[in-house]
Amino acid sequence: MSGFFGVVSKQDCVADVFFGTDYHSHLGTSRGGMTFWGGDGFNSSIHNIENTPFRAKFEAELPKLKGKMGIGCISDIEPQPLTVRSHLGQYAISTVGKINNWQEIAEKAFKNRYSHFLETSKGVINPT
Repeated sequence: MSGFFGVVSKQDCVADVFFGTDYHSHLGTSRGGMTFWGGDGFNSSIHNIENTPFRAKFEAELPKLKGKMGIGCISDIEPQPLTVRSHLGQYAISTVGKINNWQEIAEKAFKNRYSHFLETSKGVINPT
């Protein structure tokens, strides 16, 4: 299982996202990440948490992270949140779920030539 946590605030929300995501860290055992919008771009941190707790991996980085909008994610498989730059602008995304027919979706998208997908480090399509 995985979990994610997000905050939009009038002030810096790094601590809120950190503790909210840490609360979900018992749900996943592979990757943890946080991404923040600071007004002029994203600042992110993603780590492998297979052998070390979420808090221990991220606590030292907190002073470097700033933003009034942020999301954090604990994931079983893929590193996330992902940041995207497109004709729609810059945004960050995170998902929690299981896609049973991802191969069928990918084949259809490739056939119609209207999409692309990122891969995980294991060479499979990243479901996010």
